[in-house]
Amino acid sequence: MLSLAATRSTNAQIDSIRTEYEDYLYRTPLKFGGSIVDRVTLLNVHCTLRDRAGRVVKGFGSMPLGNVWSFPSKTMPYDKTLGAMKALAGRMEKITGGYKEFAHPMDINWALEPEYLKAAEAVSADMHLDSPIPKLCTLVTMSPFEAAIHDAYGKMHNRNSFQACNKDLVDHDLSHYLGSEYKGEYLDQYVLKQPKAEMPLYHLVGAVDPIIDADIQKRINDGLPETVPEWTNYNGLTHFKIKLNGSDLTWDLNRVLAVHRVVTETEKKRNVSDWVYSLDFNEKCPNVAYLIDFIRKMKEKSADCFTRIQYIEQPTKRDLELDRQNVMHEAAKLKPIVIDESLTGQDRLMLAHEMGYTGAALKACKGQTQALLMAAVAQKYKMFLCVQDLTCPGASLIHSAGLAAHIPGVAAIEANARQYVPSANKGWEKRCPGVFVVKDGMMKTGVLNGLGLSAV
Repeated sequence: MLSLAATRSTNAQIDSIRTEYEDYLYRTPLKFGGSIVDRVTLLNVHCTLRDRAGRVVKGFGSMPLGNVWSFPSKTMPYDKTLGAMKALAGRMEKITGGYKEFAHPMDINWALEPEYLKAAEAVSADMHLDSPIPKLCTLVTMSPFEAAIHDAYGKMHNRNSFQACNKDLVDHDLSHYLGSEYKGEYLDQYVLKQPKAEMPLYHLVGAVDPIIDADIQKRINDGLPETVPEWTNYNGLTHFKIKLNGSDLTWDLNRVLAVHRVVTETEKKRNVSDWVYSLDFNEKCPNVAYLIDFIRKMKEKSADCFTRIQYIEQPTKRDLELDRQNVMHEAAKLKPIVIDESLTGQDRLMLAHEMGYTGAALKACKGQTQALLMAAVAQKYKMFLCVQDLTCPGASLIHSAGLAAHIPGVAAIEANARQYVPSANKGWEKRCPGVFVVKDGMMKTGVLNGLGLSAV
């Protein structure tokens, strides 16, 4: 059932899979989508691949198990949904380790993803979950397994993983994965040969984050910035992502305007005139009318602030099939409207496109293969592209940054862990300072051209 015809001598076989976890408390809580997050569990995957000559190469993948984001629940506590993801990871470890076909990583994922989804169904039943594990949650749990495989395969062929999916190594053109419209096409034409030399860093302003000193009830005093001006000066910021609540139009407007006033004052002192915002409602807008009203009132209140909004992210519910009335055609005439939680496959991307969404958020936490394939589809349909992380530290940030740096059109990078869980980045600053030490608002992504995913 899982068999794939192996046609290339360059294909590889999974030799071993091993998982481990790391737990960290957040330095400061993060609010998004109506929920507060104050901790993270990383799923680390160690993989070895074997080539046809018997040579064995190691790979590594890591990703936060973002259960609050990927498996939101009003009835199940944090530990329950996290436990479900861990149980699913255990089954994935057995499924992945048991796959012994020689294949390219894209085809390994293509074969295993349906089995992972079946495993999610089984875990949901066995644990008597109030609601089944969503596909998005399955993708997040799967992503470090796939990252480890892609990482090992790139190293096996002395390439960066983003160049290990080129025409000379894959068994199929893109039509095999995406349909006849892509016949004769390969990822070579949708992925940059070399990463962009540097990219702006998008700084997150969470819904409960202090903007100015007066917002702080008690300082952390750990040597890191705590307000928007402090972070702006510390990192030389020019890109700001603002989390909004979507339940109170006045609050949302005032929040953005407050950030804008502070950023304007701070940037003028730095003699900086060019900066931008992105806005993230995390699907909390009750309907598209709320969004349109917000955008138009924002333009009325501050034309300058409106002009600086680069895009707006996932304003309404993630289940597009059940939310067909909230089309984005009118809103997208005002600003690019990007799907994030909704993007779990090509079918969802095309439905979003049909419903008027004009952009897509790529994420390493949804899997390397899917991220690259969705990047190809979005480029073909001339959609706005951005890459966002899942408050990714360490190797997972390098994976996410590598994705952003290798996809044409992606203009900036998120790196939220430096704000909320810097303890998980410990040691990485010296290993990869260009990515983990930002002083001029730019991440030095040109370094992300090493073997594999460049993480270890």
